[in-house]
Amino acid sequence: MNDGRPVAGVVARMRQRLDDLPEHLAHRRIFLGTYLRTTQAVGDAIDRARFEDPAWVEDWDVKFAELYLQAHDADLAGKVVGEERRSPVARPWRLAFDAPPDLPALRHVLLGINAHVNYDLPQALLAVISDDDFGNPFLMDRRRRDHERIDGVLAERVGAEDDELAASGAKSLLDAALTPLNRLSSQRFLRESRQKVWHNTIELQQARVQGGYAQRLAELELLSAAKIADLLRPGQVLLRLAITGFGVTLPPPV
Repeated sequence: MNDGRPVAGVVARMRQRLDDLPEHLAHRRIFLGTYLRTTQAVGDAIDRARFEDPAWVEDWDVKFAELYLQAHDADLAGKVVGEERRSPVARPWRLAFDAPPDLPALRHVLLGINAHVNYDLPQALLAVISDDDFGNPFLMDRRRRDHERIDGVLAERVGAEDDELAASGAKSLLDAALTPLNRLSSQRFLRESRQKVWHNTIELQQARVQGGYAQRLAELELLSAAKIADLLRPGQVLLRLAITGFGVTLPPPV
């Protein structure tokens, strides 16, 4: 990845957060490390010209990462100053950050993905797609194709991140036996959730134009937070998500 690119800058900020994490929050390294490596992979894909509009993808990826960094920093600041002065953190992130430290590593990763993809990603897309852009079908087709190309980058990371979990000793013998199925399941639900993200982005953009954006975003926050119950249910979570789905879908406005 080109060290002079904006993505490299945001990766450096993530690495600093990783280095600065206090020991009692060491469990947060699991998602942050995964996200750092994934962001590096996106930066590498930009350098290799895998997108139709690499400048747009880079702007989007940086704004996407900023949403995580803001939530992370606000939560840490709140833990220092006390609950009564705590900066607001969206409920999906608050539940992910406050999850029991001794949860299996995979669950921490899924909680972070839920908050960042289901809740943050539509907002990041809206930050880099103007209302005028939404009225240009040719441009929107290009934006959507680049959005879908991220799936290829993520699919390539699934095996490597699974190996990271195995190397950390966080996988059981059953998990190891189910590795091929789990990897396929992860690729499937990541693709499914991104399709729902695109739907939710369009719903939020319509609310941005017609009014009621805050209400629709609150609905998305509630849906994303409710998803956590499914992520924490006992059993083989990746296989279950491959069947039931990982993403959330905003219903038509009332």
